[in-house]
Amino acid sequence: MFPRRSGRIRRAVVTSIAVGAALVAWAPTTDARVTRIVIEEKVSPAFNGQSYGTVGQYETLTGRAFGELDPSDPLNAIITDIQLAPRNENGMVAYEATFFLVKPIDMSKSSGLLWHLVPNRGGRLTLGANLRPEGDISVSSGWQGDNSGGTAHDAPGREVVIVPIAKNPDGSSITGRVMGRIINAEGLDSQPMIVHSNPVPYEPVTLDTTQATLTEIVSETIEGVTGPTHEVPSADWAWARCDAANPFPGVPDPTQICLRNGFTPSRVYQVVFTTKDPPVLGIGFAAFRDVGSFFKYATEDDFGTPNPVAGGVKWVLARGSSQSGNFLRALLHLGFNQDEARRQVHDGSWAWIAGRRVALNIRFAMPDGVLKLYEPGSEGPQWWHRYPDQARGLPPRGILDRCSDTKTCPKIIEHFGAAEIWGLKLGPEWVGTSPTNDIPLPKNVRRYYIPSTRHGGGNGSFDVDPQNVPSCPSVGYGRGTFADNPVPHAETRTAIEFHFRNWVMKDVLPPPSRWPTLRDKQLVPPTKEAMGFPTIPGVPVWAPTGLINPVLDYDFGPEFNYSDGSGIQTVVPPIVKQVIPALVPRVDADGNEIGGVPVVLRDAPLGTYLGWNITAAGFHAGKICNYAGGMIPFATTKAEREATGDPRLSLEERYGTHAGYVAAVERAAARAVAEGFLLPADAEALIERAGASNVLNP
Repeated sequence: MFPRRSGRIRRAVVTSIAVGAALVAWAPTTDARVTRIVIEEKVSPAFNGQSYGTVGQYETLTGRAFGELDPSDPLNAIITDIQLAPRNENGMVAYEATFFLVKPIDMSKSSGLLWHLVPNRGGRLTLGANLRPEGDISVSSGWQGDNSGGTAHDAPGREVVIVPIAKNPDGSSITGRVMGRIINAEGLDSQPMIVHSNPVPYEPVTLDTTQATLTEIVSETIEGVTGPTHEVPSADWAWARCDAANPFPGVPDPTQICLRNGFTPSRVYQVVFTTKDPPVLGIGFAAFRDVGSFFKYATEDDFGTPNPVAGGVKWVLARGSSQSGNFLRALLHLGFNQDEARRQVHDGSWAWIAGRRVALNIRFAMPDGVLKLYEPGSEGPQWWHRYPDQARGLPPRGILDRCSDTKTCPKIIEHFGAAEIWGLKLGPEWVGTSPTNDIPLPKNVRRYYIPSTRHGGGNGSFDVDPQNVPSCPSVGYGRGTFADNPVPHAETRTAIEFHFRNWVMKDVLPPPSRWPTLRDKQLVPPTKEAMGFPTIPGVPVWAPTGLINPVLDYDFGPEFNYSDGSGIQTVVPPIVKQVIPALVPRVDADGNEIGGVPVVLRDAPLGTYLGWNITAAGFHAGKICNYAGGMIPFATTKAEREATGDPRLSLEERYGTHAGYVAAVERAAARAVAEGFLLPADAEALIERAGASNVLNP
């Protein structure tokens, strides 16, 4: 019923299926929803017994939710392949999801706000320590069901969902073509196919290599224009595990590829093969919805097990970062903020560093993808309001169309930075696919852009000469050229969190949206000349021209729904039909971005802060370092900068002395506090760190 990864996982899944079958056998006839919860572990008190203000101590509950879905309900019918999923004796489609609940022991001290946390690749989340004195609650619950790597069904301490396998009406296996890639491998040892950081979750139906195609790619552009290629003869590779003790053809293994002559460095090896038995991954949206609904509305499950927070939840605020933020955007777009009782689930939704929708509701989906070449996720509307998709010829759509029709849209905050523009294809959310106008924001949405920042923000260091060159995100991608970007998101997020709680719980409006716009002449084509990017020693004279990762208009085949990003992909790999034009923020004379919210380190800079980096070596050499950021420090003195021809003022010319720099930090902090994007306590801490820094400090 489920994809096979190992004997250990198969045993865990069989056990889970047996438990689920027993529950179905015992369950009374019910409407579709979470029918049973099982608490597997309770820690009370949690957090080493610490007490939090007047709220007191907390406890944690680890468990599983068993649910069932009505496949004929229009809210669920949008799930790809749900009509081909097996039914239980109630005619429903069953699933199982893990959860981790964090709550005050004394629920009378609860604030009434539950944070519904979206795991990223199965990573379990907990309530932040700063929110425990407020009496908030959190639940982290599973949604990703591909059963691979961090979302393997038996991975301890992870959040997963176990979903059924779609079958043909006659019970036979559904098959389809999928693609896997191996990047920058070298030597005779076998290699797994990786999608971002996890193994590709599907295996070939046969180990006969004549039934698959393996292509060695010497070069390709970020737009998918391929240079020299070489198809590896079927006799020269194997689905096998190879090493020094087991040379080619190795030990048969459907998760590994072994080459007779080994892997050539700085290449991509692309395999297209037939797999079978697709898990109905779109059920992850419904499972997340139903778990949130249960803890918000239910008193007990169908077997009399009490909801541990029954009567104590007034508001539910969903929060997800990066991949899981993309999940929240897709959940809203596909209408999953309304449960099967037609009630609104989430009162607020906060997508961090996420400018697209997760590619989950697709047969044989790979939701771990991060928008590298051929990976879906930018199809259909990325914007909130209904708006035309001129370049792709799609009808006007918006992410909030469905919840607007049912009046179940939450209050929404989104925040992101430069890496999302350069590496993660954020731009069309602001201006559409024909970038001539700003797309207006609905009244229930706030957008905050944190300029000149890497993905998720940096470590906030005031070090004048950082040496920490980042790896390019994704296994095997390579390393960057410049030091990592330290400009943080943390303090800005804390301020946004403060405002979002007040907006959801007290209807107090947060600060107005702040992001670069065409109206303010802050968005331009992604070229050095249009941006006004300076010529800096050590940076290629052409950079950042040609570095942006653009939105590509793919042909996935006729069974794919391009507006919803759902359905069945039949063209593998997809055909690139066109490149969608992109815009990026302008920069100042230092190369730092204009527009967005105030950030202390950006506004009292120690260098040029980049939302991009350049891959130093390997297959992607000279191209964008996926979605890493970078920093190019200022010279310390005028003499040093003039010796290298650096046009940017030195630290000494800008600030004079160490005390002058601290004064600049104080001014930047005061501005951020006044505009609502920095809390006073965080401002004091930043000023103190600047005072202890090595900036102009002999």
